[in-house]
Amino acid sequence: MSYNLTAGLDIAELVVWAFFLFFIGLVIHLRREDRREGYPTEDDVTGRVGTPGGFLSMPLTKTFQLPFDHGTTIQPNPEDRDGIRGRSRRTSQWAGSPLEPLGDPLQAAIGPGAYAVRADRPDTNMEGHARIVPLSVQPDFYIARGDADPRGWVVVGADRVVAGTVSDLWIDTADRLVRYYEVATPSGKSVLAPMFMSSVQTKRRTIEIDALLGHQFEGAPATPSTGQITLHEEDRVQAFFGGGYLYATPARAEPFL
Repeated sequence: MSYNLTAGLDIAELVVWAFFLFFIGLVIHLRREDRREGYPTEDDVTGRVGTPGGFLSMPLTKTFQLPFDHGTTIQPNPEDRDGIRGRSRRTSQWAGSPLEPLGDPLQAAIGPGAYAVRADRPDTNMEGHARIVPLSVQPDFYIARGDADPRGWVVVGADRVVAGTVSDLWIDTADRLVRYYEVATPSGKSVLAPMFMSSVQTKRRTIEIDALLGHQFEGAPATPSTGQITLHEEDRVQAFFGGGYLYATPARAEPFL
């Protein structure tokens, strides 16, 4: 007695089965690879650090070479934790419950004020040079003829209180635009304010930034003295001003209805 194993199969059916097996393998591979950053996970309530289990678990570590001699990074890296603790507490013990800030809410690093602990080195352009620098140290860049020069203009907060004056512009040499205003506060401190959170009032020669109140600019991260800003410092600046949209006043943290 003989058996014909291929009597019920044809090439089209084999191709369909091969496609499904390949697709399943691809999904498993991608689900493992997307756990290189942001993992291991952390339990909301206990804070215990864990890893996903089963056949969709963490991938093997891989070393990545960073450009422009910035060294290497190993991912996934269980030791690569942000370390931001103790600035907030949960309103309830159940997982996913809201966080409320402790102390100064603009420094709590939660909600719109949260930030990632990125590399403490400047972002670079295609030539490997610092991408965001003050306009005053870049002789090849200038404000276009006919455009207003905001240096020397007054900066006001959401309460119309003067926060300081614009002392310089920090430009993106790759995208050819202004990223930050350097603001000299009344106390003499120099801080960076995101340009895209501002409203330019040309007739009044005023920069309005409604993310913060006037006096709250003093708490913003100080302008780097190195003439360049690192990725980590950028995230902190953006987070401080972004947090103001929720925490600048108690009323902003209340529901609309």
